[in-house]
Amino acid sequence: MRHLARLADYCSITNMHTKNLAIVWAPNLLRSKQIESACFSGTAAFMEVRIQSVVVEFILNHVDVLFSSKLSSVIRDGAGLCL
Repeated sequence: MRHLARLADYCSITNMHTKNLAIVWAPNLLRSKQIESACFSGTAAFMEVRIQSVVVEFILNHVDVLFSSKLSSVIRDGAGLCL
């Protein structure tokens, strides 16, 4: 994900900003067996891929926070959890 986020930094040259990268990579990064099954119609499959691309775009736009060592340690240690 960090690599894709770095690619987005060169969008002025490549025109591959986070939205374009998300559209291209989302079906591979968030593969869905439901989409691949025969029960999904064209419209439903399109909507599912659209949701996937929004999720990937969000991740790319926030890669520094989501993949920071500080967040990883908080998750690993269970700090901040209210039980």
